[in-house]
Amino acid sequence: MVSKTLDTPYYAVIFTSRRSDVEEGYQKAAQRMLELAAQQEGFLHVDSVRQHGHGITVSYWRDLESINRWKQQAEHLQAQQQGKDEWYTSYQVRICKVERDYDFDMQRDIPTL
Repeated sequence: MVSKTLDTPYYAVIFTSRRSDVEEGYQKAAQRMLELAAQQEGFLHVDSVRQHGHGITVSYWRDLESINRWKQQAEHLQAQQQGKDEWYTSYQVRICKVERDYDFDMQRDIPTL
């Protein structure tokens, strides 16, 4: 599924990671973080994919202040530490400002006769 089109400008937090072999608790924590992020003021959307131990999650936010509040949210801080201690061998975070956002959907954009 492709992310929905959002009103610009907004911000994207791109989290790329490589997983460790530790599975215990990861799926439950990942689901909880998605649920919790969606409750945060300024949260817009999230896209995520994981394959063969590599993952990328892009969360979309209204502004930098919303991203900073999310980074400091108590339960998220605990998950971040557990990720460092158990679930990831490496990760990188990038924060970008999105100036343009457009899409194509074959089902929607096919002209009718």
